[in-house]
Amino acid sequence: MSKNTVCLWYDKDAEAAARFYSETFPDSAEKAVRRAPSDYPAGKAGDVQLVEFTVAGIPCVGLNGGSAFRPNEAFSFQIATDIQDEIDRCWNAIVNNGGQESECGWCKDRWGVYWQITPRVLIEAMAAGGDEARRAFQAMLTMRKIDVGTIEAARRG
Repeated sequence: MSKNTVCLWYDKDAEAAARFYSETFPDSAEKAVRRAPSDYPAGKAGDVQLVEFTVAGIPCVGLNGGSAFRPNEAFSFQIATDIQDEIDRCWNAIVNNGGQESECGWCKDRWGVYWQITPRVLIEAMAAGGDEARRAFQAMLTMRKIDVGTIEAARRG
């Protein structure tokens, strides 16, 4: 296990989530499944308790901890994309697999984990500052899934 690993709390579906992430995002993989050595508050001996995986190169562990805690917007994965097809593929995979759309490029997967599917063109516009950033930001505020063409047009003014 890496020295620094993101731990995500799931009710009981950490293995399914890890599999989905590994199939959806480049540089992602399911690494190991660990079973509980004895009964614990959220499960029985032999149940999947921990799943080690990576999401876009980030080491993670999924903990099947029960329903006591739910993810929220205070934590999200931000996936930088280069083209509209990549945005569409990631967004649609999350939303069409029981997820939900949100505002400004954010969506939530079926397990409650939040994602920002963010085109690099928007990141670059914000870094440019000034009127270019303001126009791109205002365009983004009107969107759910980010549209690269609209952001590029806003950058140009």
